[in-house]
Amino acid sequence: MKAEDVKEFVAAELKSLDRGFVATPESLEALQAFARANQGSMDIILMQMAIQYGAKIAYENLLENMPE
Repeated sequence: MKAEDVKEFVAAELKSLDRGFVATPESLEALQAFARANQGSMDIILMQMAIQYGAKIAYENLLENMPE
C-alpha cells in the first residue's frame, strides 16, 4: 500500500468520525466536560465518545508521521 493510499484512507476515516450517531469530541477538555455534565447517566455514550476520540488521535498522529 502506498503512502498516498494510506493518507486517503485515514482522511476518509477521520471524516466518518464526524458523521457518526455519537459526536466525536474535538478535544480532551470537551470529552471531560461531557463526562462531568452527564454525572454517570450516559456512560455508554461517554464510552463511545472516548473510543472515537482515541481513534481520532491515532489517525491524526499517523498523518503527522507519514513520509511525504
